[in-house]
Amino acid sequence: MIQTATGAPALRLAEWARRSGTSALQTMLSVGTRPGTLSLALGLPAPELFPTAEYGRASAAVLSENPVALQYSPPHAPLQTQVAGLMAQRGVAFAPEQVFLTAGAQQGLSLLARLLLEPGGEVIAETLCYTGFQQAVEPFSPRLLTVPTDPETGMDVDAVEALLAGGARPAFIYTVPDGHNPLAVSMPQEKRVRLAELARRYGVPIVEDDPYGLLAYDGPPAHPLRALEREWVFYVGSFSKVLAPALRLGWLMVPEHLVPLLAIAKEASDINTATFSQRAASRYLEGGYLPGHLSMLRREYRRRRDAMIAALEKHFPAGARWRRPAAGVFVWVELPEELDAGDVLRVALQQGVAFVPGHAFAADGSRTGSNCMRLNFSHSTPEMIDEAVARLGRALQTAAP
Repeated sequence: MIQTATGAPALRLAEWARRSGTSALQTMLSVGTRPGTLSLALGLPAPELFPTAEYGRASAAVLSENPVALQYSPPHAPLQTQVAGLMAQRGVAFAPEQVFLTAGAQQGLSLLARLLLEPGGEVIAETLCYTGFQQAVEPFSPRLLTVPTDPETGMDVDAVEALLAGGARPAFIYTVPDGHNPLAVSMPQEKRVRLAELARRYGVPIVEDDPYGLLAYDGPPAHPLRALEREWVFYVGSFSKVLAPALRLGWLMVPEHLVPLLAIAKEASDINTATFSQRAASRYLEGGYLPGHLSMLRREYRRRRDAMIAALEKHFPAGARWRRPAAGVFVWVELPEELDAGDVLRVALQQGVAFVPGHAFAADGSRTGSNCMRLNFSHSTPEMIDEAVARLGRALQTAAP
């Protein structure tokens, strides 16, 4: 036991807590709300597009008809059936009993990590990947086997196969196939088929994180990996980006025999306390509002995406590169090699604009992505996007060596 200077015993924290620090995204959450700051930092949906009136009526109806909706209760079975119907439209057929409702996708990732990952175990993930996933597995002190990401086609499946063929047997493979966070790329169908086949051949689960699959802007996206493989793909879905984050509603699709184990882990986490949101969302879906709401979101977010691409073309230097994302809420920008995005951020904050530097997503703790920036387009109007990108362009000029 470590002692303080006074000789009193000091609190001993778990190793992961001793190693942890505030994430770049949490820092940006506070920085981006400063008066006068335009934030392109976080993957926030547009609050003015939340279906507040319809959801408010659904919530009121649930309370008036069933006051017990505020009590502890089992998962809301009608919502499980509705999620199954929603996923069937994306080519994924399964029984409602295979839908496991969660308090958002982040809880789904945490529960799957608890279910699959031993302390010190291995996980395959891309070098640049969602920081929330990194936080979900951090308490297990895993060994991350990182693979590159192709900027046009997503996860390097050849690198995944090389690891598996070389004897690696990770607890799971983590991937975001549509609107990748942070790289904004979507995986083509042929890569999805190969990755699902690798999972089947080597008996290694895939955790498919899909918060953006319902936000595709250039036609229907490829079917989720879960449509290609039922036993070895564990799907993580969410209503956060298409209804509202604060509802804390997500779902897992897993083999049915795993549901009881997940239920034990979830009970330890929150004692199933999000069931009111489940009932209210189910009533909203029952009203038939979602298809029109999704069409409106896709139309508006496509407009904001195109506004960001136009602003980048107008305000950024010739050496910068980006791609028009087919799904999701981000644009990934590669700056000239001599520029460090951390240096640019310090200048940008002085000019009233925030973003997240690319290296903040490096799962291996490296400086990978240090000349890159992730920009969000969903939270700001086209006019705000143009002004924010103009400020970034001026910050780039100031920070240039």
